[in-house]
Amino acid sequence: MSSVSGRGDLTDRQWERLRRWIPAPAATGRPITRSRRTLFNGVAWRVRVGSPWRDVPETYGPWPTVYRLFATWQRLGTWALMAKLILALLDAAHRLDWTVSVDSTTVRAHQAAAGARHRPIPGEPTDHALGRSRGGWTTKIHLAADTSQTVMSFKLTAGQRADSPELGPVLDRIKVPRPGAGRPRTRPHRVLADKGYPSQANRAYLRERGIAAVIPDRKDQQRNRKAKGRLGGRPPALDREVYKQRNTVERAIGRLKRYRAVSTRFDKLAVRYEATIQVAIILDWKPSS
Repeated sequence: MSSVSGRGDLTDRQWERLRRWIPAPAATGRPITRSRRTLFNGVAWRVRVGSPWRDVPETYGPWPTVYRLFATWQRLGTWALMAKLILALLDAAHRLDWTVSVDSTTVRAHQAAAGARHRPIPGEPTDHALGRSRGGWTTKIHLAADTSQTVMSFKLTAGQRADSPELGPVLDRIKVPRPGAGRPRTRPHRVLADKGYPSQANRAYLRERGIAAVIPDRKDQQRNRKAKGRLGGRPPALDREVYKQRNTVERAIGRLKRYRAVSTRFDKLAVRYEATIQVAIILDWKPSS
């Protein structure tokens, strides 16, 4: 049995917070002899290093057992639940200001990500969120992030998909549970986005939801408005001071891509890659004392 450094493993504080959200072990099937914290750390090692599952060090347990925990918790929605409850804790502690920036990043798919079976899988898109773009075989992560660089929601598409149509779907995925009873919180105060998003449909969507849009017009839109004269209407307002905070979403993307299994996609299934991103979000969380 080889030894590995504990760098990147869950801290005691992280584990004490996370363990209450972990489902009880199944009563059937082969018993798991390793502690769930050890197996969780094996999953964390793979997400951080970006290695094949077979290369997960034996210190964390047999690699099939580590992978089985990862896949089982993906199917049960455990990783998604943990990421959502972390947001609830941050919101309850007033660590979210609900000024949200939206952007996307393209991720190169490793050759290991190809070849998924074409069979119905709950939540799995038919194209497995893989497509051809300038970067080759890629996946695109569309995400919304708070000014604290906290990822509020994300969505996967094939790499060639445009950014603008995904603004609404990404914002619709923001659902932060409230303490006690009540519906989840879903509406940001304002949304910041670059010149890839200023379509009329996006502005109408934000108006309907009562969300302030901080999105600059493209030059072609400005020219078309001027060409129409009075019929072109007023240009949309842009708070340039607030817009300076848009770079926080780019920094949030940079934080996610520190995890090599996020910066390069190795997972064949989109639902597994979503879980990989959720694990990275969980590992990036630093609980307050």
